[in-house]
Amino acid sequence: MSEGKKLRTREQIDPQYKWNIEEMYAAQEDWEQDFAEAEKMAEAFTGFSGKLGESAETLLQALQARDAVWLKAERVYVYAQMKSDEDNTVSLSQERSRRAQGLFAKISTATSFFVPELMELPEETLFRWLSEHPELGVYDYLIRNLMRQKKHVLPKEQEQILAQFSEVAGAPRQIFSMINNADMKFGTIRDDDGAEVELTHGNYISMMESRNREVRRQAYESLYRAYTAQKNTLAATYFYNVKKNVVSSGIRHYDSALLAELDGDFIPESVYRNLIRVINEHLGAMHRYVKLRKKLLGVDELHMYDIYAPLVDMPDRDVPYEQALETVREALAPLGEQYVQDLNRGLEAGWVDVYENEGKTSGAYSFGSYDSMPYVLLNYNNKFKDAFTVIHELGHSMNSLYTRKKQPYIYGGHSIFTAEVASTVNECLLMQHLLKNCQDPKEEAWLLNIYIEEFRATVFRQTMFAEFELAAHEAVQNGEALTPERLCEMYGALNQKYFGEEVVYDDLIPMEWARIPHFYNAFYVYKYATGYSAAVAISTKILEEGAPARDAYLEFLAAGDSDYPIELLRRAGADMSTTEVTESACRTFEALIDRLEELVQ
Repeated sequence: MSEGKKLRTREQIDPQYKWNIEEMYAAQEDWEQDFAEAEKMAEAFTGFSGKLGESAETLLQALQARDAVWLKAERVYVYAQMKSDEDNTVSLSQERSRRAQGLFAKISTATSFFVPELMELPEETLFRWLSEHPELGVYDYLIRNLMRQKKHVLPKEQEQILAQFSEVAGAPRQIFSMINNADMKFGTIRDDDGAEVELTHGNYISMMESRNREVRRQAYESLYRAYTAQKNTLAATYFYNVKKNVVSSGIRHYDSALLAELDGDFIPESVYRNLIRVINEHLGAMHRYVKLRKKLLGVDELHMYDIYAPLVDMPDRDVPYEQALETVREALAPLGEQYVQDLNRGLEAGWVDVYENEGKTSGAYSFGSYDSMPYVLLNYNNKFKDAFTVIHELGHSMNSLYTRKKQPYIYGGHSIFTAEVASTVNECLLMQHLLKNCQDPKEEAWLLNIYIEEFRATVFRQTMFAEFELAAHEAVQNGEALTPERLCEMYGALNQKYFGEEVVYDDLIPMEWARIPHFYNAFYVYKYATGYSAAVAISTKILEEGAPARDAYLEFLAAGDSDYPIELLRRAGADMSTTEVTESACRTFEALIDRLEELVQ
């Protein structure tokens, strides 16, 4: 690496671009004190075992003690993880992070009796206590939601047995992670400059976005040949992951693994199946986009390694961080003056860790504990698309800020079904702001290409993944084994259905199922598609309807986990129990393609 490109050390980063993590703990001794207190609180909590049914007062004390120990432990854990992410080469930070993880495990064990014992109490007693004791009222939703799932919770002894097997049950995911992240190598290819570089997970997408078709082809073939060489091991690993899901759902008295996964958020099965149905009905738009892609790339044959190539050339101009923040503020103006003021105060208080340094964790995230500021980790690189990362993560942080201001600790988090909405609404507002103020047709086409690709990757691609997961689990539930050939047959057919006849297919793309880590977290990916569709609908309402839609959305940001995700989104203006939100997103996708076609004719 040349001197000009050498990463700075943590100490060389200007303090104004570092997060104010000292606000959580000014000294190591303060962290150690909270760590020790959390341990003592967890040990003391075991004293409630066998006593929850004694009285409403005892139950309230147990609930409050449970909140207190997790609140303390969360702060300890979040600080330790963030300090490690600042610079992973610091041994003290690594040790602190491992200790915090051990603390979480210890507290999980100490509190494991609580839910099974609570569910053993007579419902009429619990509901009477809730009505007669106002202080218990804050826990009304929590208790009713737990009791809703009562028939799926096993007796305490059986739950303890399952808990002891939880680490074993996670083996397929761990094995996949070791194969995928540690053992597999993808060889070397020639990059845009003709230099020989090692192909990795980290640089694969950038290679697939290269204007050089040969670079894309090499990267594509090298990656999928590596997965094909491991197809038997990967198929066995995924099969037993699916088998574990199917067996576990049966043990807990669910009719299917899908229903078991949806029940945690009380999501109707129709939401999952309607998503797949509606997207299938709109695949014509996807096929039209693929055809346009072939035309704009000027290729006789469109291959799967051409899917990520940019369609419009645009100078990748530098966008300094301060300039990105100014654009972010302008784009978020429709959310109101108070929202922007709160955001500015957060930025001034030290929410954001901006630039990359040696040892810093890659990527970006929003994090924080219930009683800390909502921190943001970035690796800002002065590129135009970095502004989208900034506004995305700040969307998460503003969601956390408003939720923690209004909700008690037990409702201070967010379901994955709703969490991505806050970040994606911000991205949609930024895109609409840029398109509205764009004067250059070429730049508009470039922006449209980015927007359409977000739709393709988030709505269509994730729905294809969801359809594959459903087919795999139903096959196992019906007694079928998932061999490499069967998995490739299933995935290859779906890939052809989604991309259409304009693509020349090969023997490699059916192996794509083998490289998707989210498949080891069953029925998760559909939430990206529903969340993106909801965000498009909500952002459009805000821009078109103004204050009423904005106010409903801001209430949603402050709702946290205080109700079922479907109900929270309905109040925000996106009723996911119907098909209208997804259908509207598809119409937006079609309109974007229409406009891009107009610009490039």
